[in-house]
Amino acid sequence: MKTMNPFKNLHLLAILFSAITIVGCSNDDDAAPQVENVVEVFTDVTLTFTNTADASDVVSASAQDPDGTGIQELQILDAITLAPDTEYILTYEILNALNPADIENIGNEILEEDNEHQFFFSFTEDVFANPTGNGNIDTAADPINYNDQDENGNPVGLSSTWTTSSATSSGESFTVRLQHQPDVKTATSGSNDGDTDFTLTFVLNIQ
Repeated sequence: MKTMNPFKNLHLLAILFSAITIVGCSNDDDAAPQVENVVEVFTDVTLTFTNTADASDVVSASAQDPDGTGIQELQILDAITLAPDTEYILTYEILNALNPADIENIGNEILEEDNEHQFFFSFTEDVFANPTGNGNIDTAADPINYNDQDENGNPVGLSSTWTTSSATSSGESFTVRLQHQPDVKTATSGSNDGDTDFTLTFVLNIQ
C-alpha cells in the first residue's frame, strides 16, 4: 500500500494558497482607482451691486453658513436696496472661510472652471427695466444681461448688468442660483441641469 506523506500535502496546500493570494493582489492592483468627488464648501457669499454711473455707490448683501459642511445652510443676512431707474453691475465674493488662516476664494475656482458653472436668476416680475420679465430660473432662454462667457461662448454670470424700474417698491424678491454643470453645460442647459451649489433668495427693495 502506498502511504501519503502528510507534510507533502501541507506543502502543496501552501503553494496553492500563495498562488491564490498573488492573483488576488494582482486583481486589486489592476482595478481602476476611484474618482474622488470633491465637494465645494461655501461659507460666505456676498452680492455686490455697483452703480455704473457712480462707482462709489455700492450695495452689498450677504449670506453666511458658519458650519460649512454641517447641518446649517447659507443664511441670508441682508436685504438688497437699490435706487430706481439705475444701472448696476452685479459681482460676487464667494468664500470657503472654515479655516480663517486659509480662506479659499471659490470665485476663482468658478472662473477657472467657467465651462462647468452658470448663475441663474429669478426676481419679482418687472422689478427691473432691463432685463425684463422674471428671470431665467424657470426658462433658461429668458433674458439676463450676462457680461461674461466661458470658452464655448456660453454665459457664466460672475458679472451681470441690471437696470432697476423707475417705480419704487419694497418686499420684492431676488434669487440667485449657482449650478455646477460638468459635462452637461450647453447653450440651452437650464437651472435644473447639473447640481445646485447654492440658491439664495433676498428681499429686494427699489427705493
